[in-house]
Amino acid sequence: MKRDIDVLVSEVGPRDGLQSIQTIFTTEGKMDWIRREAAAGVRQMQVGSFVNPKLLPQMADSAEVVGQSVLIEGLIVSALVPNMKGAVNGLAAGAHQIGVVMSVSEAHNQANIRRTVQESLNGFAEIVKYRDDNPEYRDRVISGGMATSFGCTISGAVPLKDVMRVAEGLVQRGADRLNVADTVGYANPKQVRDLFTELYRTIGTDIPVGAHFHDTRGLGLANVFAALDAGVREFDSCLGGLGGCPYAPGASGNIVTEDLVFMLEAQGMRTGVDLDGLLEAREIMERQLKGEPVHGTYINAGPPKGFTPATAAA
Repeated sequence: MKRDIDVLVSEVGPRDGLQSIQTIFTTEGKMDWIRREAAAGVRQMQVGSFVNPKLLPQMADSAEVVGQSVLIEGLIVSALVPNMKGAVNGLAAGAHQIGVVMSVSEAHNQANIRRTVQESLNGFAEIVKYRDDNPEYRDRVISGGMATSFGCTISGAVPLKDVMRVAEGLVQRGADRLNVADTVGYANPKQVRDLFTELYRTIGTDIPVGAHFHDTRGLGLANVFAALDAGVREFDSCLGGLGGCPYAPGASGNIVTEDLVFMLEAQGMRTGVDLDGLLEAREIMERQLKGEPVHGTYINAGPPKGFTPATAAA
């Protein structure tokens, strides 16, 4: 974490937002969005996913998007991958951070990537070894993504001990960071506080931990607050709350970047992000949509009278 900010806001809209909708953005359109949001001070973005383009045509240009994004000064460029092939392609494209996705829920992992959890853990170790065996990639971050950490639409509740087992397995296999995800929007604030408290007790505080929440049942920002209370300082979000959980039709998707930034700045936590710049980036993004819903409250209400963001005050 850079010392001039208190919380890292990581934009995942160009990946998690776009893969959940029908509109396929042009590469130029994606880059207009990414460049403007980076100019607003967002320091990390997940800009693509190295998956089979036949399954996700929205992500077919991920290599080109990564290649252009890494030229943006000061931006940490992340990409999601499901397996070794994706990791090889993501590293070759130049991504600074590779997020390797797997589910804590055995049923969800099988449905999503057709592997057992143990097979995914073994595959993660192979990706780390590939990074380590290639000197040109040794400064790249390999992040262990833990989907369905708070619940699963297939099997329901996910035991806390299973989350800890996967977290320990990823750390033992060389994860540089962890990303704990409420993939289907099941989490509540008490559960969030308890999980992250136990996670830090289990793996220690030396490894960075990020949180990924969905606002499916309106608890997204409440869950962020609970995670903050437990010590988390990295959060994924999506401009305009783009997309939505495919298992909860009509529900909003990722927590809204501009609402997250406002909440953090209002309570004195510096993000380094300019809210006016975020709204300009949102306008660029919205111009390319074809009827998909967007979400958010700051966009409608604006700042309170006399509001001074913590970043500006500093």
